[in-house]
Parts: sequence; C-alpha cells; structure tokens
Amino acid sequence: MTNMDKYAYSSKLKQTAPMKKLIFAMLALAVCLWANSVLISVLVLFMMGWCTVCKGGAPVALFIKLMLLPISFLIIGVLTIAINASGNKDIFLFSIAAFGTHIGVTKLGMHQAAHLFFKSMGAVSCLYFLSLSTPLVDLLAVLRRLKVPKLIVELMGLIYRFIFVLLEAAETMHTAQSSRLGYADLTSTYRSLAALVSTLFIRAYQRSNELYTALEARGYDGELSVLEEPWETHWTEYIPPVTVNLALFGIALFLKRYAGGVL
Repeated sequence: MTNMDKYAYSSKLKQTAPMKKLIFAMLALAVCLWANSVLISVLVLFMMGWCTVCKGGAPVALFIKLMLLPISFLIIGVLTIAINASGNKDIFLFSIAAFGTHIGVTKLGMHQAAHLFFKSMGAVSCLYFLSLSTPLVDLLAVLRRLKVPKLIVELMGLIYRFIFVLLEAAETMHTAQSSRLGYADLTSTYRSLAALVSTLFIRAYQRSNELYTALEARGYDGELSVLEEPWETHWTEYIPPVTVNLALFGIALFLKRYAGGVL
C-alpha cells in the first residue's frame, strides 16, 4: 500500500460516500477552470485545503508538500507567459534592452500568469482532496456506477498499480546502490543514476509481466472483481456540496460582471 493509499484509508472522510466527494471536487474544479479568476482559484484552494486537513485529518505538512510539487513546472509556464519581447518599450512595466528589442513584463502578461498559476493550484487541490480522502477502489466503484466503459476503469486501476511498481523498482535499486556507496561523491552519483535509469524500465517491465501472470493464474478475464461497500445516501446529502459550488459560481459571475475579470 502506498503512502497516498494509507492516508486515504485513514482519512476521517473515508466513510463519506465517494459519489458525494467526487461531485463536490469535480464541481469545484469546473468552477475554478471556468471562472478564470484569481479570487475564485484561491477560494477553491483554501476550501479544498480545509476539507482535506481539517475534515479529513491529513497532515498540514503533507498537503503543503504535495502542493509544492507542481510549482516547479508552473514556474516555467508562468515565466513564458509573463515575459514578452517587443520593440515598444512603453507597454512594459519593467524591461531590459537586448538584441535591438526590449524584453520585460507587461501588465497583461502578469495578469495571465497569475490566472494560470492560481487556477492550476486550485485545480490540483481538488485532485489532492480526492486522493487523500478516497481510496482508488472506491473511485473506480463510482465510475462503474456512472457507466464508464469497463476498459477505461480497468486500465485506470492497472496503470495506477504499475506506476507504483515502477517506483518500487526504483526505490529498491536506489537502496542497493546507496548501500554500496554509489552516491558517495558526484562522479559515483552520475554513474549510479545512469545505471539506475538504464535498467529501471527493464526491471519494471519484468515485474509487470510477473504481476499479469499472477492475475491470469487467479482467473483474470479482463475485469478485476472487488467487493464494493454498499454506500447508502439520500439526495439531501448532496445539497451542501452543490450549494457551496453554486455560491462560488455566483461570486464568479459577480466578478465577471463588475470586476472586469481583473480578479
């Protein structure tokens, strides 16, 4: 069981119907993406963080650490949007002259970069809320009830499993190399990393074949059959998550009309 699975199974929201959590997260994600508003994105980020940490019981440090993971990728994307080149110096808030042109940051570029950054963080927080409060088995059960094609559901389950097969193989090889002082200095580190990368996918492929053979030996016929918990919910339980997202939707409409999209 991976660390993410452990937190999902130990979450205080584990006994909450997965359909309810899925609808709540997906509606918040849709509003966040549609609104294109920094304020809405920040509200979604804090709302999902509060639900994950306070209601679900996930450690604050873990949530912050997970939220920091996509920032390195976002910084590259944000910089490419915020920084522009033009021969007209007046359009920049600040710029430098280079190669006969001006390179700097415009007001429009900063707004677009801010929207992209916070929209991405808000969307990621919705997915982390689901990951840290709902085991994958429950999510797959919900997708089956929503009549998602069986092939897609089975592929999601197998791919999720094989991702951690790859990570497990990498961790085992890294531990073996470290025990032999494979990362004692910079030269040995590069040599060990090259050996790890060159053999990692071969080991993972072999391991995946072994797992598939084990599945076939147990009667696997293309569908993973698992026991699903009988979630009994009443339609009134969906009122709070829908109401919260309708409130966000109303705020987004107000901002679009009276704030001109600045926020």
